[in-house]
Amino acid sequence: MQLAPRALRRAVASAAIALLATAVGCAPQPEEKAAATPSASAGKSCVKGKLATKSSGRLTIATDEPAYEPWFKDDKPANGKGFESAVAYAVAQRLGYDKSAVVWQSVPFNKAFAPAVKTFDFDINQVSVSAERKKAVDFSSGYYDVRQAVIALKGSKAAKATNIADLKGLKLGAQVGTTSLDYISDVVKPSQAAAAYSKNDQAVSALRNGQVDAIVVDLPTAFYVTEAQVTSAKIVGQFENQGGTPEQFGLVLDKGSALTSCVSDAVDGLRKDGTLAKIEKQWLSDAVDAPVLK
Repeated sequence: MQLAPRALRRAVASAAIALLATAVGCAPQPEEKAAATPSASAGKSCVKGKLATKSSGRLTIATDEPAYEPWFKDDKPANGKGFESAVAYAVAQRLGYDKSAVVWQSVPFNKAFAPAVKTFDFDINQVSVSAERKKAVDFSSGYYDVRQAVIALKGSKAAKATNIADLKGLKLGAQVGTTSLDYISDVVKPSQAAAAYSKNDQAVSALRNGQVDAIVVDLPTAFYVTEAQVTSAKIVGQFENQGGTPEQFGLVLDKGSALTSCVSDAVDGLRKDGTLAKIEKQWLSDAVDAPVLK
């Protein structure tokens, strides 16, 4: 049976609408494409102060407790003092959140990059970026280039070490889950198992009490430990970066977080305009060069 011209036009229009709906349903959606290439969405999704944060209108930032100097001051992350506190607020400002819109949260170091949905928007806690950790979480661009250092009590055998070979027969310690501990096992390769501590201050206490010969921490922390916590200790030396690339601290985010590109853009901007260098000079100026252990 033939359709009348008007009925035919209606049928054609209906078919066209159906085909269009099918095509739209099968085509990649903008959100899916943005998820695959976060940087491409940065300009559209990084609306200042209106990001898809855990709490609308607020930015939740996490770090460990206690919060150590020189990264934080007086164990108060919210006061804006200390290198990482200052960096956190500078990133927040770039994202469109002033100090009053920032909420701090306490999260243990190891839990920050463990596989799990995060309760924070980003964590800042001297977490080194690594391929292994990237399997569980996202990282921002690096906000600090760091080296690992060895601390020992003055006058001890460990304090006289001038190279890595001199460390092999010693009892070494570091905080569990850290790059510091990795350097002991992968670089020093000591003859006896390293002591692993759940908190950095426990490693410092072990050094003070003579339970270990030396401990490994990042270089800025090493200067703080020897100047303020254990004045009877000295920095023996620092390790060279492994693999030809600098070790960097990065902000930790949920795996696949929609905020990752926005936070990385903020960090990149702070590095480009010199803000990171100014903050580093203010809070980490004491971290001068130490002898390199080879």
